[in-house]
Amino acid sequence: MQSRLPTPRSSWLCTIAAAGAVTLLLSTPSSLAQQPAGDEAAHQAFNNSCRTCHSVKEGDNRLGPNLNKILGRKAGSLPDYNYSSAMKDAGFVWDQDKLTRFMVKPDEVVSGNKMQPYGGISAEEAAKVVAYLQRAGGQ
Repeated sequence: MQSRLPTPRSSWLCTIAAAGAVTLLLSTPSSLAQQPAGDEAAHQAFNNSCRTCHSVKEGDNRLGPNLNKILGRKAGSLPDYNYSSAMKDAGFVWDQDKLTRFMVKPDEVVSGNKMQPYGGISAEEAAKVVAYLQRAGGQ
């Protein structure tokens, strides 16, 4: 039986492969390494569906109110935003289910809201947006 001693060629290949693996690991941005894959999809869903009219920055009201800490907030309650009377009188607190249903079919949740021209998004996209809002709003 012959013993296999590493040849200069196989040692060289192992060294190159190890160096490549280390380079790949070190070149991955730390922000990507720390974020679950769903975070990017959730952020993208917010950008595609909400960002034109809404922000997650507290006090940054646009065409729509800011969505910072929306979950757990009474509907129509930000003091510095001009809500429709329907939203002011909605009489509920936003939770995941209510917010998801509102994004899908706004008029079925609050008839007479200001999002009337808005056509709604799929329940799947709405769930991604809610996940993003939970993280972005610190909830």
